[in-house]
Amino acid sequence: MKKFTSGLFLFLLSSVGNAQNGLENIIVEKYYISDANDSIESDGISVNPGTLPVGSTTYRIFVDMLPGYKFQAVYGVPDHEWRFETSTLFYNNEDRGATTPAYSKTQAKNNTVMLDSWLTVGAACQNNFGVLKTADDGVATVVNASGVLQNNDPDAGIPLTQEDGMIAGSPEPVTLVGITNEVAMFDAQNDGTNGPVFSTWNGSLACLNGALGPDSSTNQVLVTQITTNGVFCFELNIQIGTPTGGVENYVARNPVGNEIVLPALTYCSAVGVKGPVASAFHAFEVFPNPASDFVTLKLDPVNGNSTTSYKIYDVTGRVIARKDLGKIQGAHNERIDISMLDRGIYFADVTSDGITSTEKFSKN
Repeated sequence: MKKFTSGLFLFLLSSVGNAQNGLENIIVEKYYISDANDSIESDGISVNPGTLPVGSTTYRIFVDMLPGYKFQAVYGVPDHEWRFETSTLFYNNEDRGATTPAYSKTQAKNNTVMLDSWLTVGAACQNNFGVLKTADDGVATVVNASGVLQNNDPDAGIPLTQEDGMIAGSPEPVTLVGITNEVAMFDAQNDGTNGPVFSTWNGSLACLNGALGPDSSTNQVLVTQITTNGVFCFELNIQIGTPTGGVENYVARNPVGNEIVLPALTYCSAVGVKGPVASAFHAFEVFPNPASDFVTLKLDPVNGNSTTSYKIYDVTGRVIARKDLGKIQGAHNERIDISMLDRGIYFADVTSDGITSTEKFSKN
């Protein structure tokens, strides 16, 4: 693995006092959800045509900043991992796919190349910024020549046939540092090495000039597109430049010095796929989060006469622990030893009255 040059290492770790909190949010957009029609479309590669699994979701990750701030890097350094993971594999288009969105908007009309997985600092294809579909200007919307990308799944919002999330412009170029080998899993192949975990503790996706969003008022910069049919999770660390020439560093955990913890830098698509909590629990919480040796499930079922149980599982769906708690009367705290678990993201499922609710937690 390449090591950071001393100059870029300082670029990534330098920060200034009195941070202005210019990073407002990390926005995860569900760009598209595939159907059977998409999955049988050949990508033009005879040895492995039609590699897109049914029900794959394409996620876009945007860095949302205050006006005047510039995106500089997503990074991993010692104590701060940059990580993407899926419970299956990442989808790569084998026709025009690459580690960055190098295809043209004309080529985007072919097969499923618009769903390729890649890293970027603003671009969605050549000479086009990636924007939220809700922010699209409606100009030159891609009409797919292969008759795919027509699915109108409401969970993905505006259909791609109406807004393609691309507007003309001149995005900044990508600079990849220290992740030559790791990023290869997003290249044009689906041979089983395209996942399930992208991780670096010594690499970055950088924009040396700093990237502004195409709309200066919202200032949202697209940094990643990922397609997978599995549970998708990430942990990011972000550096942005201030309007006065300083920098701010935002981390998912373990802040040092002037680093700022932002909860939105940790995400998992499984969270939010829950039963109706209010009908089964007055309260359900996992704490502390993140945790080191123990987590506690704070439970208060609505119906004290129903049998309650829990299970703990990892991002692959492997069950780590399970227990039948019997009939809980009123509030109850259940302490669970997680000291033997590997560092990473886990989920707690609690079932009461036949309704299962899920909370995510992290192990340090």
